[in-house]
Amino acid sequence: MPGVHSGMGEMRRARRTGWLAAGCLAAAAWGCSREASPPAASTAASTAASTGGTAWEENDRSHPHGGTGESAAASHGEEGHEHEAGAHGGVIASLGRNSYHVEAVVENGGVLRLYTLGADETRVQEVETQTLKGFVKAVGRADSLVFELQAMPQEGDAAEKTSMFVGRLPAETAGKAIEVTVPSMRIGGERFRLGFRTEAAHDLHDDEHMPAKVASDAERDLYLTAAGLYTAADVQANGNVTASEKFKDFRAKHDMNPKLGEKICPVTMTKANPACSWIVGGKQYEFCCPPCVDEFVSWAKNTETAAKVLAPEEYVKK
Repeated sequence: MPGVHSGMGEMRRARRTGWLAAGCLAAAAWGCSREASPPAASTAASTAASTGGTAWEENDRSHPHGGTGESAAASHGEEGHEHEAGAHGGVIASLGRNSYHVEAVVENGGVLRLYTLGADETRVQEVETQTLKGFVKAVGRADSLVFELQAMPQEGDAAEKTSMFVGRLPAETAGKAIEVTVPSMRIGGERFRLGFRTEAAHDLHDDEHMPAKVASDAERDLYLTAAGLYTAADVQANGNVTASEKFKDFRAKHDMNPKLGEKICPVTMTKANPACSWIVGGKQYEFCCPPCVDEFVSWAKNTETAAKVLAPEEYVKK
């Protein structure tokens, strides 16, 4: 789908009314090279339990150059440091003494997106297509939970390459400040360890009913006024209501792995839900959740971004 990702990367920072909890992301980020110190004992122990090995055996698998925690930490030096928020509103973590960076974004429903970036944080970095194993724990807790992140190439990524990974955090961590560790990420044939921390997101929901709310003036202006591709006829066709009013009892279910030929949400590229549709430009579009309707309508009303909106039939898994 030419132009969808590349043209709309910056728009993901656009205002999302109501329920969308993005970001949660101020706090601390740390990044390590392939020689970095091992995870905290509790994380390493949890890793070992999940793989059938000892904590240090798992650490050796994650760090091919070996070394004790002390020596690795010494070689790491002052690499960990804070960064400004990323282009998607996420937290930036360093890899390999700033050789690369990753922007981590926690989205609605506990979805975690990792965007791979170069030494210059404004440059997209393609990496090998791979499945990442992650470990997450609530800050202050000793136990870690295992989850996976799948490669989801963005428009323009080369064959067998990706610049984005997507996974769902365990439900137990929803809305909490968390620490995430990815022990091994391959970039250019080398392996790097990623770690970062996010702040609590008090309004994150995990497939729960959307809360009923009175639509704000800004939301009414978004939905009830015409501009760009979004016409007065669309306002009428959508019932002269806002998304929060229409979908007040909607239950979001995010499927990160749509099958070939299935409709996908124009905003997140996850599987679309026919129960969450909206008329734009006289055509019916399907989304994964109401916050994506917010964002898509704002795109349609903006002269620059409206030019990159595709026909509904183009939003399918290919």
